[in-house]
Parts: sequence; C-alpha cells; structure tokens
Amino acid sequence: MPSPQPRSVTVHELSRTDARRIAVRAQLLDAARPAGLLDVVRRLTLLQIDPTAAVAPTADLVAWSRLGSSAYAPADLTAALRDRTLLELQAMIRPAEDLALYRAEMAEWPERGTPSSWREYHGKWVAANDACRRDILDRLGASGPLPSRELPDTCELPWRSSGWTNNRNVTKLLELMVQRGEVAVAGRRNGDRLWDLAARVCPGTPAVPVTEALRVRDERRLRALGIARARGPECPVEPADVGEAGEPAVVEGVRGKWRVDPAQLGQPFEGRAALLSPFDRLIHDRRRTLELFGFEYQLEMYKPAAKRRWGYFALPVLYGDRLVGKLDATADRKAGIFKVNATHEDEPFSKDMTAEVGHEIADLARWLDLELIRPE
Repeated sequence: MPSPQPRSVTVHELSRTDARRIAVRAQLLDAARPAGLLDVVRRLTLLQIDPTAAVAPTADLVAWSRLGSSAYAPADLTAALRDRTLLELQAMIRPAEDLALYRAEMAEWPERGTPSSWREYHGKWVAANDACRRDILDRLGASGPLPSRELPDTCELPWRSSGWTNNRNVTKLLELMVQRGEVAVAGRRNGDRLWDLAARVCPGTPAVPVTEALRVRDERRLRALGIARARGPECPVEPADVGEAGEPAVVEGVRGKWRVDPAQLGQPFEGRAALLSPFDRLIHDRRRTLELFGFEYQLEMYKPAAKRRWGYFALPVLYGDRLVGKLDATADRKAGIFKVNATHEDEPFSKDMTAEVGHEIADLARWLDLELIRPE
C-alpha cells in the first residue's frame, strides 16, 4: 500500500493591519467590552503584578483599560483574590482553575522557562538551605498566614545577586517554594504578601500531566495574544512564544514565522481608544510591538529624569489598531489630582483622535477619583 501523504498545512498570509487587529481583539481592546473582571482574566490568562503605582497598580490598570470606570473597581480584584476565584502565582494573578496546569510542573521542579544554569543554581541553593525551608513550613503550619519578616532566616548559604534580592534569603526561598508547590500567597496586608501552606490556599484540583499542560498553556496564551512567535528566548514565569499552538502564518513585511489563532481570522474589527499599562500584554513583547505596530517603547522609570523621552511611567496610547503615542501623567493622591504632563504624539492626532483619547484620560481620572489637571 502506498504510504499516506502528509497533510498540507495552510500558511495564512496576513497584512500588518490584519495582524494588529488580531492582536488588539485578542487582548480585549477593541470596541466590544468584556463582561467583567473574571472574563478578562480568563481570556488574558493573567494579570501581572508590579508594585509601581505612578498612575495605578498594573493589574488594576489592565483591568480598567478593558472594562472602564463604570464596570471595574479595584475592590473587585481584592474580593476575587479573597474568595480565591483568582490566585496569585509567581507575581501573576490567574484564574484559580488554571492551577491544575502548573501542579505537575511544580512536582518536577527545578522550574522550566529559565536558563539551565539558573535551574542548577536554584536546585543547589534550596538543597543547601533545606533546614530553613523546613523551619518555614513548620512556622506556617502552626501560625500562617504570615508576612516574610515573621518567618525565620536560618539559611546557611546566603542568596547572592547583583540586584535587589541580594541576601533576601527568606523572600527568595519562599518564591522558590511557590515553584515547588509548597507555599502560596494567601493574601496581602498593606501591600505585603501573606504566606501560607499551599494546601490551605490552593484548590485541590488534580494535576494535568506536564506535556498536556504545556500544550494547553500554549493554546491559551495564543488565544490571549492572537498572534505570536512559535519560538523565542526563555522567559521566566510567562513565555512570549506559543510553540505549535494555532496555525502557521506570515506577516507582510515582517521576517520570520508566526502562529495565529484561527478563531481570530476573518473577524470584523471595530476599534476604540485605550490607555495601556507599560506592562500590558499587547506591548509586553517589545520586538513584536515594533514589528507589528511600528511602535517604539521603553519604560523609562529607571532612567535619569533628564534622559527620559516620554516620562517616568508613560502610558502607551492605542487608537483602533495603531499605537499612536504615549501619555505622561501622574496620580498625586495626596494632592487629589491626576496631572497630565504631556501627550507625546507618534503621529499627529486628528480631531476625532484627540477627542476619544481625551475621553479615556477623563475616564481614568474619574476611576482614580482624582481631579484632572491638563497642561495649560
């Protein structure tokens, strides 16, 4: 019998406009607003946690940009974390049911997604401090939830880093114990994480086998991004690539191969104006942002003030399927004002653009419950 012929695979040919619209719609930033916070997190798969709140905490800002001031309040996120509908996992807020996709990987720690040299160091460092790990588990078992400062530091081998984690032994050990599935964030008190045994925090859903879990996570990530690279550099916590999920595509004028969510192909598009967090997943992959949107962006909070082009925490401005500028603004809660320092236009704003972006700025000030102060 003749051998079966390989099935031909259609490679979708997309314009940059097609690709941008797929990305915007997948990220729930088109005109069709999502139903509520849980719908947002399930569709995006995550909200990133970052302590910077020059305007608002990133998780809240991402939720607001999708839902608007009339449909979202930070108390909604607090309540969802309190009732464990959403969980905090490695500085990401995820739907509680998604924990099943990480359990098997926790069991085979050291973690995936980081360079092998880091994995080797993490394994050796945790083994060297096994006594401290057991002390932490005992203390949490007896008295949790607790902040890290109330947990014993009996590490024999200090954590060494050139960054801010240097010698922060308990904090680093706790974060690695999260990856091992031993502890979890049970909540927050005045911004500080409260730690407890994972068995008391996380739902007892059975683990999805690693191979299947990675496949499902790739598929869900592609659904959230719409279009992404099949392969990319290793990234801690959340990759930017999607493996073999979706279907192959090429984008006109952009080198390389892409994967696209077939459910997004051929869909109508109606855009709107939106202000984005610097950590928003639409622009998180800076290479993809430049290739598809032609949009250059850097978070400049770590630069000296004199070297900033756009501002300390400039918000990218989306209009339809284009990223058209950056908003330099600050929330001064003590003074009760939301101050717009400048709007940097990557392309001249039309009258309609100015009006719609202005409406979003006013909605943001209203959501923050601050008086809007514009440049004179």
